[in-house]
Amino acid sequence: MINKQNLWFITLFSLIMVLSIYYLTMSDDTLSTISKNTEVKEETSEIVVSENDTLVALKVASEEAMVSKMQELQDILLSDKATMEEKNSAYEELQTINKNESSKEAIEKLIKKEFKLDSFVDINGNNITVTIASETHDNTLANNIIRSIQNLYQEDKYITIKFDN
Repeated sequence: MINKQNLWFITLFSLIMVLSIYYLTMSDDTLSTISKNTEVKEETSEIVVSENDTLVALKVASEEAMVSKMQELQDILLSDKATMEEKNSAYEELQTINKNESSKEAIEKLIKKEFKLDSFVDINGNNITVTIASETHDNTLANNIIRSIQNLYQEDKYITIKFDN
């Protein structure tokens, strides 16, 4: 009696045999046509990079770093071995990360609304770095963006504007 395993083996072996015989009996003209078509397809492929790809890459890298840091802090909070001081420190750092994320969103919306520009914002303590997707590198525009961002805060911030094209 033939079991399922033997039946599958015979079926697949027969299929491979039929395909190999078909391949061997194909004419050389058909094979050359197939190979030419694949070569043309390989030559015509292009990579198009838009100016926003840099901002997207920066945002993804920042998001990954933030998520991994938050995961570490949550592990500390849920750990039985961590002291109360470590847990308090982790909790405060999580609050700081959340505050920075909301500030980043507010700044990006402000720049989009007032200046109609795409941007990436990075906040590290009192340092705010803004990368703008723009072909024009205008000092007046940079100063206006810095003033607008500074108006959001009571205390002085060190704001840096980078133009990326």
